[in-house]
Order: sequence, then structure tokens, then C-alpha cells
Amino acid sequence: MVRLLYETCKPLAPRPARRYKPCRRSHQTPLEAEDRPWAARAPAHKTESIMADILELKAELREGAGKGAAREARRNGLVPAVIYGDKQAPTTITVSRRELEQKLKSGLFLSTLLNVELGGDLTRVIPKDIQFDPVKDFPIHVDFLRLGKGAKITVEIPVQFINEELSPGLVRGGVLNVVRFSIEVNCPADAIPEAFEADLTDLDIGDAIHVSAITFEEGVEPTISDRDFTVATIASPAVEEVETDEDEDIEGIEGEEGEEGEEGADGGDEESDGE
Repeated sequence: MVRLLYETCKPLAPRPARRYKPCRRSHQTPLEAEDRPWAARAPAHKTESIMADILELKAELREGAGKGAAREARRNGLVPAVIYGDKQAPTTITVSRRELEQKLKSGLFLSTLLNVELGGDLTRVIPKDIQFDPVKDFPIHVDFLRLGKGAKITVEIPVQFINEELSPGLVRGGVLNVVRFSIEVNCPADAIPEAFEADLTDLDIGDAIHVSAITFEEGVEPTISDRDFTVATIASPAVEEVETDEDEDIEGIEGEEGEEGEEGADGGDEESDGE
């Protein structure tokens, strides 16, 4: 009976520690560039304009006009819009709010060409104005300008700065002071540049980039043509002046503490002399 109880109450053997297999990735050697073509470095930038792509946007005819019809469209997840221009009557439409927000997230919406698909027909347009809800900040109305054949429009094109590592001024701690983040141009409606590239190669502190240094495609002209305006400059860093001021303040505090110490020592000497 005692033996039976002993065998029943005998402590269990400790469970062996679980060993986890290390991740395979940690033991793999890094792949070479030719083994992972998806991570290949992008080609070098060219000093020229980057042409924008034409996006497509599906739309439906909007029946009725006024605030009531617009509110009903918004309740159904649609955004009211209108297409006007090219000497034709305005066309009231609705577009998907979700699809429109995706276009907005891509950036540069107001300078992007769109092909609006309406009843199987494509209409070339460019957004001219977009209104947002003042509280929830989602689009509530869009104005599209219809573009005819050979039309010219005025748009603002952003400027991209390249080869910053080849600028001696920036390498030595200089600061890129951007005067114009975009340039307003007149251009054909079917050839809107996506961006202008400004090359910073060999620019030192005090140098500037003017609009004449940017290459424009044929038919693209800046709206400001009476002067060679500045796009950006390479300015000297302002950190040195701040450090100098801080050093002067520290020296001033140390000088005051030294004077107080000398006055305390003089007072102690006078007391000893009086005794």
C-alpha cells in the first residue's frame, strides 16, 4: 500500500526545454543585386521634364441639379462634379468617392490629366477646383475643365532637386533654400509635365539656380518671361552663429562667478585683518 502511494505521488520528470529553430533568413547570405532584380537601383535622373501620365476616372450622369440631388449622391458614396469648357454645355456627373480619394492621395491632382469615362465615351479633362467638407475633410464637389484638341492651359508644375550629394556647398553643411517649389507654365493640354528637375551638381554656398537652368520641353513656357527668376539658393548654415552666442553666454556666466569668488575672498581677508 505504501509502495503504491509512493509510485502514485512520485514527482513527474521535468519537461525538456523547448528548442526553437533559428530563422533561416538570419543564416542566409545577403542576395546580390543580380539575384534580386526587383530591388535594382533606379536609373539615373535626366535633366529634363518628366511627362505626366493620363489617368482614367469612371463617371455617371447626374440626374437633377441643386443641393437635394447633391446630398443624395453623397449619401450613396458619390461625389457630384461638373464638366465645362470647350464651347460646350456643362455636363453634371457623379464620380466614386473612393476612386477620387485614391487619385487625390497620389498628389498633384489639379495638374493631372484625366480621361473621364461617361457612357462608353472618354472626355479629356483637367481638374480646376475641388471642394472639401470643412469638418470631415472629404471631397464634396469637383470642377473639371474639358480640353479640346490643341488646347493650351496654365498649370503649376513642381520642382524636384537632384544630385544633392554632388553639391560641394551642401556637402560642407550648406542649406538648400527653396524660393519656388513650383513653376507656373503655359503648355499644351496633351503634354503637361509631371515635374521639372533642377540639378545641384557643383553648386557651392552662395550659388543660385535660376529658371534658365531648367530644361523645358517644346511648347512649355514659363508664365514669367520678363526676368530670369531664382528657383533656389545654397545658403550658409546658421548653426555656427547660435553656437557662438551660447559660448559667449557661458563665458559671461563663468566671468560673473569668478568675480563673485574674488569678492568673497577679499571679504574674508578683511575679516581676518580686523581680528
